[in-house]
Amino acid sequence: MAHWIPNGWLTPAHIWLAIGFLAQAIFASRFIVQWLASERARASVMPVSFWYLSLGGGLMLLAYAIYRRDPVFILGQATGALIYARNLFLIRRAAREAAPAAAQGPEPLEEEPSRAAASR
Repeated sequence: MAHWIPNGWLTPAHIWLAIGFLAQAIFASRFIVQWLASERARASVMPVSFWYLSLGGGLMLLAYAIYRRDPVFILGQATGALIYARNLFLIRRAAREAAPAAAQGPEPLEEEPSRAAASR
């Protein structure tokens, strides 16, 4: 063990506690990201990074909940993780469906009826 770590400080319980705090920090940071994105857009927006932070932090919190053997915490985080993953799936699918349409370019504008009649 490293000489700078006091004996008894690097127990599995301490490591899991650090994981729990880190997970909570990641999970909470999603609100800061959402707030900053909304301020920048001057409207309420939900950036994709919100969902990645939700999923990453949620999965880490789920691991911590499993370590703690807390069924309430496990159920809440497992349910949340499914929802976050589903939202990311829907976002990715929408982007894939929009990509071919964007590659085709904009649709041609129709001529105004008055100009079409005048050119005949």
